[in-house]
Amino acid sequence: MSEISTERGRRPGNPRTRESILEAAMAAFARHGYTKTTIRGVAREAGVDPALVMHFFGTKDGLFDAAVREGGIPVTLLREVIDEGVDGLGERLAMRYLRLWEDPELGPRMHAVVSAATSSPAAAGLLKEFMRGQLIRPIADRLEGDDAEERVLMMATQLVGIGLMRYVLRVEPLSSMPLAAVVAHAAPNLQRYLTGTAASR
Repeated sequence: MSEISTERGRRPGNPRTRESILEAAMAAFARHGYTKTTIRGVAREAGVDPALVMHFFGTKDGLFDAAVREGGIPVTLLREVIDEGVDGLGERLAMRYLRLWEDPELGPRMHAVVSAATSSPAAAGLLKEFMRGQLIRPIADRLEGDDAEERVLMMATQLVGIGLMRYVLRVEPLSSMPLAAVVAHAAPNLQRYLTGTAASR
C-alpha cells in the first residue's frame, strides 16, 4: 500500500491542500533558501504526504516556479502602474513596489522568492525567466523607444537592489528609512529609465 493510504491525518488532494503546500514552501524557501528546502520538509510542514507535493508540483523546481508565479512576485500590480501614464511614473512605481514589500501578506512571499534566488543558481534561473517574460517585456512593450527593454532592465536593477538591501539583508540606514524618503531617492532614476531620458541631467 502507498504511504498516502497508510498514514493518518494527511490532507487529501484538494485545492486548499495545494494552497497549504505552497504556503509551506514559501516559508521554507525564506528560512532555508532553495538548496536546503526539500519536498519532504515542505510536506511535513504542510501536513501532507510528499507524494502529494509531487502530485501538484512535480519537482522542487516546479514548486519554486509556482511560488514565484502564484504570489511571490505580484507582477500585475506593478504593470498596472505603467498603464496610468508616464507623468510621475517613477514615483508611483517605487511607491507601489515598496508597499508590496511592506504588505503583511505579500512581503513575506517576495522575501521567500528573493532569498531562494540568491541562494541557488537553479532558483535564480527560474526567477530570471519569469521576470523577463512576465515583467520586463510586458512593461517594455508599454514604453516608447527601441531601447525600452534595456531601460526596463536597468529600472529593475534599482528596484531589486532596494528590495534586497532594505528587506532581505536589512542594511542600515536603508532598512529603517521612512518609505517616503526611499521613494524620493529612487524615483528620479526610475523616471529617467522609464521615459528614455536616462542621459539627461
